[in-house]
Amino acid sequence: MSKTTRTRAKVRQSRALGIALTPKAARYLEKRPYAPGQHGRTKRKSDSDYAVRLREKQRLRAQYGIREKQLRIVFNEARRQSGLTGENLVELLEMRLDALVLRAGFARTQAQARQIVVHRHILVDGKIVDRPSFRVKPGQQINVKERSEGLEPFQVAAAGGHAEVLPPVPAYLEVELDKLQAKLVRRPERKEVPIICEEQLVVEYYSGR
Repeated sequence: MSKTTRTRAKVRQSRALGIALTPKAARYLEKRPYAPGQHGRTKRKSDSDYAVRLREKQRLRAQYGIREKQLRIVFNEARRQSGLTGENLVELLEMRLDALVLRAGFARTQAQARQIVVHRHILVDGKIVDRPSFRVKPGQQINVKERSEGLEPFQVAAAGGHAEVLPPVPAYLEVELDKLQAKLVRRPERKEVPIICEEQLVVEYYSGR
């Protein structure tokens, strides 16, 4: 799939879900804030409870760029923990390595963050980690490996080139962007996580299956 095709697919997915998954999709949604297709401008019939829950689950999946099986595994883990399952779910997803690479400003989009990790540019506590799903623990250090720092994408990141399209760095991360270093100082709290999701609907979706 070409870059142009992937971009169009993300824009279309963003319009269908009603959330911007990329900076380009955000600009597109400003111009066309309705779903794709010939009926996109018309008001849809009221969705069923199932459809509403399914859509919310898809929104969560899309924002983290994960497969259904991955989300189900984390949901089951969240359910076993004390506290609210929905909040636990988002907090655990936010501790994924690719999510934190994005929050730190090392990447511009979730897809780019995932690619950076897969291509072995990221160290955790000094060791290369190439699994985007890697769960970062509080106190662990994340940084771009020294041999990669000179590459253009990381030079742009270190200069703050993604600041205009990313939310402010959340309080659970300490970031030295010019050094391409970040540290997860504690477990994220749901209210701090910059994603759009009514996580209780996701809980209801899985609980009803």
